[in-house]
Amino acid sequence: MRFNKNIIIPINNGKYDTLEADNFYHIFNRGNNKEDLFIEHENYLHFLKLIKTHLAPIASIFSYCLMKNHFHLVLKINSKEQLEQINVNLDKISQPFSNLFNAYTKSINKRYDREGSLFKVRFKRERINTEEYLKNVIIYTHLNPVKHNFQNDYSNYKYSSYQSLISEKPTLLMRNEVFELFSNKENFIYHHTEIFRKGYHEDFD
Repeated sequence: MRFNKNIIIPINNGKYDTLEADNFYHIFNRGNNKEDLFIEHENYLHFLKLIKTHLAPIASIFSYCLMKNHFHLVLKINSKEQLEQINVNLDKISQPFSNLFNAYTKSINKRYDREGSLFKVRFKRERINTEEYLKNVIIYTHLNPVKHNFQNDYSNYKYSSYQSLISEKPTLLMRNEVFELFSNKENFIYHHTEIFRKGYHEDFD
């Protein structure tokens, strides 16, 4: 797993890093005016389907977590060559994200007879420059439902990538790469368990 060691960008520097090819990012956003993004089960499934449609062509998904009023994604933008092959404007890599949010907003507005924006206008994105930070963000993403009191047991939460990663079922997630990051599947599970047991996820910003 490669990181561009020539780029040094401080973490939490306003959370609006520029999206560039061949870089890892933590993407997150929440409902406008603290509004819920997901109202029922089908909403979560539809959002995941839209991720597959709009983001999978331009990025590799390492982890995700959807909660009723916000979400987290950990991904790596594809290489310049891969993006150019599908005619993605390198100066507008954020466009597929906007397309995702717009498509989801339209579906929610139509289904629930609402109007206006659903998401905060500008989604937050943090560039991830080290493997250690990437591991921490993946764990944090999976433990987030416990941190925000949506669930007591992160391993059983239906709308995160944790269960998909540890299962044997086919997935679009970068399962092998995630396990390689933690050395193996057993260590992946162990690190989650230890961070949860020690309560460190409560301190992660």
